[in-house]
Amino acid sequence: MGTDLDELLRSLRVWAPEVTELRSFDPATAPAEPLPLFTTWFAEAVAAGQPEPHTMSLATADAEGAPDVRTVMLHGADEHGWHFASHAGSRKGRHLAARPYAALGFYWPTLGRQVRVRGRVTVAPAEVADADLHARSTGALAAALVGHQSEVLPGYEELERASEAAWERAQREPDASVPSWTVYVLAPDEVEFFQGDARRRHVRLDYRRDEEGGWVRELLWP
Repeated sequence: MGTDLDELLRSLRVWAPEVTELRSFDPATAPAEPLPLFTTWFAEAVAAGQPEPHTMSLATADAEGAPDVRTVMLHGADEHGWHFASHAGSRKGRHLAARPYAALGFYWPTLGRQVRVRGRVTVAPAEVADADLHARSTGALAAALVGHQSEVLPGYEELERASEAAWERAQREPDASVPSWTVYVLAPDEVEFFQGDARRRHVRLDYRRDEEGGWVRELLWP
């Protein structure tokens, strides 16, 4: 099995020209703050047909410092930070309660780009979480109503029963509240933009907070 995996890995290409457009990126033209550049790159990823550009890796650590990572959905980005949501009692919610710091990773292979964000995480007000949940689909509300995220599931049949009941309630009560639903806001201390290059001269532009709360821009070796 290991040999088969090794052979398969060697057969794969990164940034094949038929599916990837490696664009030029001049960091000298980048804005003074990271959010406008993120917004531009996100829009360009959407326009380039990148599947699910709003998904991102979210890395957290538990109370003992053991790391974990999963894929979640971006719910917004503004002057306060990058927004995502989950149940407060989920594994990520428990991690953030114990250690309110996290890192995000976006990968958009259609353009050979990555964006990394890390910083302190705070909880948005309950009314923000309620508005966030009810701006989403009936299925999203039903999933939130099921609850029990990250808890041990005794059997799949129990999930089917809970999901069916939750769908019925979501359709019957589209304004149903889910008190555990939480919007988290990651206020960045550092944001890195990576643009891949065919000759491996990748551009890495790093924004870091300074002591006055402004941003310092630096290039990093690839």
